[in-house]
Amino acid sequence: MADNEKSTDIPWPSGPSRRTALRGLAATAGGAALAASLGGGTAHATGTSGGVRTYVLVHGTHSAAAFWTAIGRELALRGHRVVAVDQPLHGTEKFIPKAYQAQDLRALATEPSPVAALTLDDFERRVTGAVRRAARLGGPVVLVGHSMGGLSVSRVADAVPELLSHICYMAAFCPSRTMPSLMDCASSPEGQHALNPLHQVGDPEKLGVLRLNWRTSDRRELAAFKEMICADHTDLQFLRVLEGMQTDESMTAYADRAVGRASTWGRLPRTYLRFGKDRTVATQLQDRMIAEADELTPHNRFTVHDFPNAGHLGPPDPTRVTDVLHGLPL
Repeated sequence: MADNEKSTDIPWPSGPSRRTALRGLAATAGGAALAASLGGGTAHATGTSGGVRTYVLVHGTHSAAAFWTAIGRELALRGHRVVAVDQPLHGTEKFIPKAYQAQDLRALATEPSPVAALTLDDFERRVTGAVRRAARLGGPVVLVGHSMGGLSVSRVADAVPELLSHICYMAAFCPSRTMPSLMDCASSPEGQHALNPLHQVGDPEKLGVLRLNWRTSDRRELAAFKEMICADHTDLQFLRVLEGMQTDESMTAYADRAVGRASTWGRLPRTYLRFGKDRTVATQLQDRMIAEADELTPHNRFTVHDFPNAGHLGPPDPTRVTDVLHGLPL
């Protein structure tokens, strides 16, 4: 089987492991409103940027392009082009269940979702289209993914490696031959170090989506969300994060294969931003994904930038991440 083909013989996790993985997937949320809430911070000068680049930025699950607002603004102020991508039915296209707006939890448990029909192919096509348009502008293209956005980074790097100058995973999933999907990564022994939400709405197998009620008034649930997503941020910032989250994410996309091939993905310079207090994409899992990627291409290994005190959404000052992105070698 070619490395980028979908696996048909790898079973989904079952029993307690599967339930734990499903709960954990819910928290791999990008926090769409966080970047806007934090503002731009203070710009820090770093080295040379190598001229104007185009950064294509991909959000995580339950999130949207708005996640990248502060980082994108900083990159633009440093003279770069920035394209933050909304995945299909996310962000400006997002599906909002009527029962979610009404907080009718019984109806919310069964209301159908168009998000269930989305696959990782749909996500890949959306991002590949953005990369193609960015490449036509001229100058190098840098592709960056956060959390679930790492799946698109791997897929797009396989599809159009000739259009990319660097790929970057920001506390993002980077599936490998032993963990070919996000579901496999989340249900691995290393993935079990992640925290999980206390509740999910409805049966994800029947709905076809993992559905969360971000508007809950349950204090324990809110505390779990905050610990998983942004424990190092203020309560006000956390509420702004919740405002930008969306309820549904595709179960099919979670299970789709996203393993980069050595001959395409593996020839691109790549960077990993490692978040040392990530309670969603567990740091132990980040380390395993980095190691297995390096085993595939020992001649072209990840450059790792460690943020030892950062939670899943990254350091509260977004310019720390921007400094790294601005200085990525091409």
